[in-house]
Amino acid sequence: MTAAFHQLEADNGLQIIGETNPAAHSVAVGFFVRTGSRDETVPEAGVSHFLEHMVFKGSKKRKAEQLNQELDLIGSSPNAYTSEETTVFYASCLPRHMGRALEVLSDIMRPALRAEDFTLEKKVILEEIGMYEDQPGDMVFDHARKLFFGEHPLGNSVLGSTDSISALTRDQMADYFQRRYQTGNMVLACAGNFDFVEFAKLAQKFCGKWPAGSPRRADIRQTAGNGEFNLRVDGRTTLQHLIVMNAGPPAASPLRHAADLVAMAIGDDSGSRMYWEMVDPGHADSATLSYREHEGTGVYYAAVECEPGKAQKNLDRVHKIIAKLQADGVTQEELDVARTKLLSRMVRGSESPMSRLMSLGNHWIYQRKHISLEDEIRSYKKVNMHQVRQLLDRYPFKRMTVQALGPGKKLKPVEQ
Repeated sequence: MTAAFHQLEADNGLQIIGETNPAAHSVAVGFFVRTGSRDETVPEAGVSHFLEHMVFKGSKKRKAEQLNQELDLIGSSPNAYTSEETTVFYASCLPRHMGRALEVLSDIMRPALRAEDFTLEKKVILEEIGMYEDQPGDMVFDHARKLFFGEHPLGNSVLGSTDSISALTRDQMADYFQRRYQTGNMVLACAGNFDFVEFAKLAQKFCGKWPAGSPRRADIRQTAGNGEFNLRVDGRTTLQHLIVMNAGPPAASPLRHAADLVAMAIGDDSGSRMYWEMVDPGHADSATLSYREHEGTGVYYAAVECEPGKAQKNLDRVHKIIAKLQADGVTQEELDVARTKLLSRMVRGSESPMSRLMSLGNHWIYQRKHISLEDEIRSYKKVNMHQVRQLLDRYPFKRMTVQALGPGKKLKPVEQ
């Protein structure tokens, strides 16, 4: 039997969606909240991620210990993540435990935000920030996003800073929760072996009294490259880290599939142009090109790690590879290989209800529509050389933003 999609809107505006698959042996359920670091003000930087932690500290009904015990009883381990644009809370279990998992998840989505828990968890968050800042290979992406997006909050750090988290109060978090965790800003999704009618009834029961509302998000016009170059000297790492950023299509663009395939052809971590021209000959430890879609914009990241003495030539190589891409596109063989690799990974991953949950929820958050696995496969199969040229003409690689971090002090920008 094939998977089937179901959708309804609760009386309070909560979107309830599901993809049923009777052949699956498990079920995955999750709340997708359209909020992240791009929705934070300067004084509350990092609050989205901090709040993600606090949700697992319990509700008025349950404390953290009881939450963990109840989910252990049904063999389900909940988890969550926060990004620039979404915060997601999810769990998976056997089909017969779906109702219990949904009840517990729904309960913790109304967190108590106890003052004592807030104080203790703040220390954990500050430690996490400290550990993150000691990893230059991760920090370089934060610096690059800030350089590329400038004052727009998409350049915000998901973790926030030591200063912003130290100054954050429990009342500021509660205010943020009230603003952003309204039903019009959330999607409840389920995937796997379950009955949607039963699921929807339970969702109405557990979530029907949540406050309605649809908070706004600051718009962003399609970002263009700004040609900025920044070198941060950091002696804590022996490697030089290079990030080259360029604008790409947003999440709702029909060209996003072409962007995925171009990024894979040029910069997959094996068998791509950057791999054969930079990694295989030993010029760089790693060299990739990836594409990431956002609401209102999209971004390409070319990322290189190498010895400091090789950084300048590698930066030149990245620019030459991308200049050739812009001028000539990709070959038919490169496009076909990239498509085969991407579809293989997608299909293999889709065999898990958790993977389908993530696809289901994120597509609804960004586009308010269901995109089945078959739909995605068809879209990638339709990408041809003409679409690749359209992509490169609509989102040209020019005036790219470059962020470098490492011990090297003499790196210079490449003329574009």
